[in-house]
Amino acid sequence: MNKFTMAKIIIVFSSLSYLSISFLRNYNSPENIEKRCILKFENDFKNNLETSNEEWNQILDIADNNYLKCIGIPQY
Repeated sequence: MNKFTMAKIIIVFSSLSYLSISFLRNYNSPENIEKRCILKFENDFKNNLETSNEEWNQILDIADNNYLKCIGIPQY
């Protein structure tokens, strides 16, 4: 292999490494984690008109616990 081919291979691998590291850093930022968790548990917070207050409070407690677990906040 000549030097030009080796240089291209090194550049390609370096670029892929840089792009993957920057993607993971952005993907795992606290803001993005919070957005993903909100979208994931958004349906749990919608009020159904046929549920009683006790059932609704229980649904909200479960959804709140699941949301906090998704974000990574420890629960007591």
